[in-house]
Formats: sequence, structure tokens, C-alpha cells
Amino acid sequence: MKTVLVDALWVIAAVYIVVWVLAVVRRKHWTRLPGPLDAGIGLITNFLDTLGVGSFATTSSLFKLCGLVRDEQIPGTLNVGHTLPTITEALIYLAVVEVDVTTLVSMIAASAVGAWLGAGVVSHWHRRRIQIGMGSVLIAAAIIMALRQLHWIPGGGNSLGVSGTKLVVAVLCNAILGALMTLGIGLYAPCMMLVAALGMNVRAAYPIMMGSCAFLMPVGSTRFIRANSYNLKSALGLAIGGIPGVLLAAYLVKELPLAAVTWLVVGVLIYTSAMMLRSAHLERGTQLAEAPAEVSAD
Repeated sequence: MKTVLVDALWVIAAVYIVVWVLAVVRRKHWTRLPGPLDAGIGLITNFLDTLGVGSFATTSSLFKLCGLVRDEQIPGTLNVGHTLPTITEALIYLAVVEVDVTTLVSMIAASAVGAWLGAGVVSHWHRRRIQIGMGSVLIAAAIIMALRQLHWIPGGGNSLGVSGTKLVVAVLCNAILGALMTLGIGLYAPCMMLVAALGMNVRAAYPIMMGSCAFLMPVGSTRFIRANSYNLKSALGLAIGGIPGVLLAAYLVKELPLAAVTWLVVGVLIYTSAMMLRSAHLERGTQLAEAPAEVSAD
């Protein structure tokens, strides 16, 4: 099954590249070449993404700081530019990180189904409440993992997969995480938390979470490409700089001891939690600012 997943990713990557190239040629945009800054952002953000930090929040911040991409084009640029590096991550970690094949395939399939079915349902959920809930859960998970690392509370686990009731929980939860991606809530940190909570080795989260995103992102990215709702120059920079960043980080993660990886996960959970709670705070400010205009309009 691992071989089937890898072969499928190669096919998906090839189809994605063809679709992207044809769209660029059709619109005659081939003169918009990326510069060192675009590629540098791709290298840095995908290096961090490969470590499990995620790339969307960091890339968005750098785009706004450097004034490279208009706000309305940021979502499309993120998806289009980070798709090939994400597929590269999945191909690497499927090969170098051991994980139970049944658990791997089940969770990847669940995330894909969740994203497909959840697109029309989750989009109606209250985004700010989900951000607050997810942010709170992640910070709690980080505290628990840190206490386990310090041996202040019992816990931990080294299994490479789950079965029975735990597998059912893993599938259902990853389906929900796939659905939540339609709201822009990243899958990496929650998936790490889920894997750790189920008693699995935290390394096993890498092929699971990266495989999930690798199968999800090309579909959404193709829609952005066809709608021309992205910045080609910066997206190419993310792809060109991102793949070397992935290769560098993958080698480092492969060599890290389990304790170091676990502490890295704790840091990722804290960072992601802070970003979600910050986004919820900013959305509340936006809602309050728009409220008077809505009242006066009535």
C-alpha cells in the first residue's frame, strides 16, 4: 500500500505540473519569474513546514511584511506555491519513517473524505469559535506532552500504529481535521497531537499529516490556478525554493532523537495555538468594527 501511495503521489504531481504549465502558457504569464526573495521565503517556510511547524502562517506574515502579494491573492498563492514542496515532504517521509500501513492509509483516506464532504458543511461553522476551541486544545496538549517529557506525569508511547477502537478514533478525528482545512485551519499540529494522544511514536505523525495534505492540496490549488486567483511570481518562488528547504529539513529530522522531536512537537503546538488564538482575537476586532456600520445601514 505504501508503494501505491507513492505511485499515486508521483502521478498527482505530474498532472499538477502539467495543469500549472498549461495555465501559465495559455495566459502568457511566463515572463513573471521569481526573484531571490520569493525563493528565499519558499526555502525558509518549507524548511519549517517539514519540521511540522506549518508554512501558511509564516508565509502569509512574510508576504505582508515584504509587500509581495496582495491580500486577496495570498490564499491562492499559498496553496499553489506550497503544493509541490508538500508532495515532496510526503514522498520523503513515506519512504524514511516507519508507520503502520493500515493506520497510514486509513487516516490519509479519512482526511481526503473529510475535506471533500466537509467543504459544504464546515464552511458554515463559526470560524472564530473553532479557532478558540482548537487553540485551547492544542495548548493543553502541549502542556501535557511537556509534563510527560519531564516525567512529571505518566504517558508516552512508541507504537507505529493503532487498531480497534483507537483506529476508529484516529480515522474520525483525521476526517474532521480534513474538513477543518476548508476553514484554513492547518492539519499538522492537531494531527501531531492526535498521534501522540493515541500513544503512537510522534515520528509517525510526519508521513500521516504530510500524506494527508499532499493528497488534498493539488485539488484546491488547481481551482486557484484556473481562476488565476494567485500571484504567479511568488508561487513559483515558493515551489523553487521550497523543495530544497524540504530536503534539508527532512535530513535533519531523520537524524533527530525521539526526545528532540517530541520537544519540537511541543513547540509546534504552542506556536500553532498562539496563531489560532491571535486570529480569533483579530476576527473579533473586525466584527466589532463592522457592527456599527451594519446597525446604521438598518
